[in-house]
Amino acid sequence: MGSIDLSNNALSNHIAEHITNQIITGKLQPGEKLVENNYAEEYGTSRAPVREAIFTLTVEGLVERVPRRGAIVKEYTESEIYDLLEIRIMLESLAIKRINENGVDEEFLKEMEAILRKMQDQKEAGQYAEMNHDFHMCIIKMSKSDVIKKKYDHLKLPLLRIQSLSFAKEGNIPKSINDHAMIVQLLKEKEVMKAANALNQHNQDVISNIQNRLYKDNRALQKF
Repeated sequence: MGSIDLSNNALSNHIAEHITNQIITGKLQPGEKLVENNYAEEYGTSRAPVREAIFTLTVEGLVERVPRRGAIVKEYTESEIYDLLEIRIMLESLAIKRINENGVDEEFLKEMEAILRKMQDQKEAGQYAEMNHDFHMCIIKMSKSDVIKKKYDHLKLPLLRIQSLSFAKEGNIPKSINDHAMIVQLLKEKEVMKAANALNQHNQDVISNIQNRLYKDNRALQKF
């Protein structure tokens, strides 16, 4: 059995994180090509760890390979976007159901409060999207269901890219913070079903924001 090159593996993961950040923050746009040589030169390495990083992001749904174009930032269709958001709602609703059955975990609740405090100082959409995911992940972990958590983990990177679009709109971050504060307060009061309703409304608002953004983008394209 051949030995595993841990240095290359670590480098590949680091490159994947770098590309992920570029996609989530909008530095790399949907449809934009990922040039392996550029990343290899930037990191002073061969193309092998770059290929491995791109392969990882392809599996995770941020990148796709297109014939004659190579690896590009995945362009999600409207249907794919709505499916991802609806699946997220289904998993979070199931998590809340488990929380109602098993009780509110105080440790995860404290973690949510800590994340919420950090969110209040964050203005950049991509960074806020990551904190937002961490907040919602606390709800998932509070369900104590490994099945729900594994399914939700698989949605992470596509959701970060999609939700960055929503948080980029002025006023959406303050509203999101208020929504999260309400959810935390209801969970502290053990009003789990009220928290479920607040969470569902919050998630539906995210879908509405994305719909409005896509509608405006489509209208802008029709003018050309």
